[in-house]
Amino acid sequence: MPLVDLAAAHAEVEAEVRAGFDRVLASGAFVKGPEVAGFEREYAAFAGARHCVGAANGTDAIELALRALDLPPGGGVVLPANTFVATAEAVLRAGLRPVLVDADPVHLLIDPERAADALPGAVALLPVHLFGQLAPMGPLLAAADGRPVVEDAAQSQGARQHGRTAYGRIAATSFYPGKNLGAYGDAGAVLTDDDGLADAVRLTGDHGARDKYRHERFGCNSRMDALQAVVLRAKLRRLPAWNAARRAAAARYDALLGGPDGPDGLTLPRTAPGNEHVWHLYPVRIGPGRDRDEVLAALHAAGIGAGVHYPVPVHLQPAFRHLGHRAGSFPVAERAARELLSLPLHPHLTEEQQVRVAQALARALGGR
Repeated sequence: MPLVDLAAAHAEVEAEVRAGFDRVLASGAFVKGPEVAGFEREYAAFAGARHCVGAANGTDAIELALRALDLPPGGGVVLPANTFVATAEAVLRAGLRPVLVDADPVHLLIDPERAADALPGAVALLPVHLFGQLAPMGPLLAAADGRPVVEDAAQSQGARQHGRTAYGRIAATSFYPGKNLGAYGDAGAVLTDDDGLADAVRLTGDHGARDKYRHERFGCNSRMDALQAVVLRAKLRRLPAWNAARRAAAARYDALLGGPDGPDGLTLPRTAPGNEHVWHLYPVRIGPGRDRDEVLAALHAAGIGAGVHYPVPVHLQPAFRHLGHRAGSFPVAERAARELLSLPLHPHLTEEQQVRVAQALARALGGR
């Protein structure tokens, strides 16, 4: 039983994708072109944004969003320690400095109070919408006090908070295959309502050139290819239904694992007030006194593809040693790294499979 069943998703869209691939192969428009333009229009409408600009991957999308803002070189960007390394990586690649802060202990999203403490002297705020729900944007925007807010929305495609999908000036997302909206390779996008920022992102990602061989801005090569756009267009039409299926699966896990017969030593994920979760992941926490990795091994032995997000926080990665942090710097993120265990969750997960997961997890925890 895989953590994410990409084959089942492909089976739904296969005919549509093959027809789209045939269109691209016949046209020869492999980079940018009408398929990419069509996806950009459709995803902008889905996300409620004026502009969607395709990129080669989600990491590039964050970098392009930051570079479009023309922030002072070396300026500090506040972001959570509890995130995938790409968030901090993109900050460095944009010529800026990651300023890490801890997460809140309940939802494991960036803590607004810690962010507010770190923002003096920083030039931007980069909240991460983690696991399928938005960070607390109201308090974060207040803490930013006019500084640019760049949203890492790689795990929140379709998620809302108080009816809105985005709050900052610009957001970046990833279409890595395992995402709620996943390509058949790498792809990403930047979303904004700002015409100037959208133009800067598009220009920067296309070698800084508006016209061939005339380079107005120092750029890079980060363009969405047309074959990925074909896949994304086919899947986007199904994304609302797929997200609804994810919510139903999460509710089933809640019932199976949180009732009177649920295993001890387990904490279930919670949705923050005002959020409409899309459950990119369903991360449970294995309580103190129990070994998360032993539980993971037991699930794998039972044929269940559980996973860990993320076993080493950003500040303890060797590549980020220069930031000067050590063990104990961000205790909530470090505890999450020890305790989190992601259970299989995808739109094609059956109730029978979830019962099997719940039973195997109970056995691994020594429960009923």
